[in-house]
Amino acid sequence: RDEWAEVFGGTDACVAPILDMGEAPEHPHMAARGTIVEVGGVAQPAPAPRFSRTPASAPMPPRPLGSDTDAVLEWAGFDGAARARLRTEGVV
Repeated sequence: RDEWAEVFGGTDACVAPILDMGEAPEHPHMAARGTIVEVGGVAQPAPAPRFSRTPASAPMPPRPLGSDTDAVLEWAGFDGAARARLRTEGVV
């Protein structure tokens, strides 16, 4: 990937590397456009598309891991006893 990015770098060819979320904020193009923002200590894509007259609000910070587990399990039909059993068994 890096070799191809170097070969096409500085040309008008429509070629760009596929970056992971660790690399994306550091890429010169992504950094210049502010494509990745940090919210709550987590890098995430900025709102898109961007309009000059109707700017989007910043993304919400991520919810704590597991904070929605009970609601999701209840939605899926697990009653309180079943949810407790899943916790006891280390499933959730």
